Amino acid sequence: MGETVRLSADPRGISRISIVRPDRKNAFDDALIAELTAAVGRVDRSSRAVVLQSEGDTFSAGADVEWMRGMADYSLDDNVADSNALAGMFRALHDLEMPLVARVQGPAIGGGAGLVAVADIAVASTDASFAFTETRLGILPAVVSPYVVRKIGAARATALFVTGSRIDAKRAHEIGLAERLAEPSDLDTAVGRVLDAIVSGGPKAVNAAKRLVREVEGRRIDEVADLTVKRIAEIRVSREGQEGLRAFLEKRDPHW
Repeated sequence: MGETVRLSADPRGISRISIVRPDRKNAFDDALIAELTAAVGRVDRSSRAVVLQSEGDTFSAGADVEWMRGMADYSLDDNVADSNALAGMFRALHDLEMPLVARVQGPAIGGGAGLVAVADIAVASTDASFAFTETRLGILPAVVSPYVVRKIGAARATALFVTGSRIDAKRAHEIGLAERLAEPSDLDTAVGRVLDAIVSGGPKAVNAAKRLVREVEGRRIDEVADLTVKRIAEIRVSREGQEGLRAFLEKRDPHW
């Protein structure tokens, strides 16, 4: 990978995407957006989970100030192209088949808070803080808005978007932006517990569970009844489903 994003994997099948731009508070510019998108594309599709993390004391400050200064002179077409690249990065993260876990050690601002929202599970340090400050610059948190509204709901997203107010980790947990909190010294242990829980499940079942939520979200029960029956029937007769059931009945660990 390039200079600002690293991709690694461990023997358990946990992939890690690390933003490595601590001198700029892990802020986005066009190069980082391209590298992060490429890193997502290179994730081994058999990975059990992906951890999105960063170096330094800030998770991500969002858009880089110098990059934004240069964008001030962009044409509308240039801005559309630039925004498409940013949207593509978030969509690539959203579309990962396996769970995406964000390790949030410090402030997550603007697009950085968007990265937290797009994650399936965010584990945040009590030192972390969150804000969507775009309106204070006369712009909008447009690209991240679908993920934020989905994660915390329209009313809370509206309040954060129109005020640009910063919230602490406790409030982020209360509204569902962060799934779990940990003291700074325990952050990696807390992330590890989430990963342990993920890998204890059947690999196909875990990914299917993530997909299932998206298939039923926002739909009436009668609309998804046939779908849910099909999903459970298919996985019960699958090799993984059969192994999990036998392991349970035989009081042993499943082979995965």
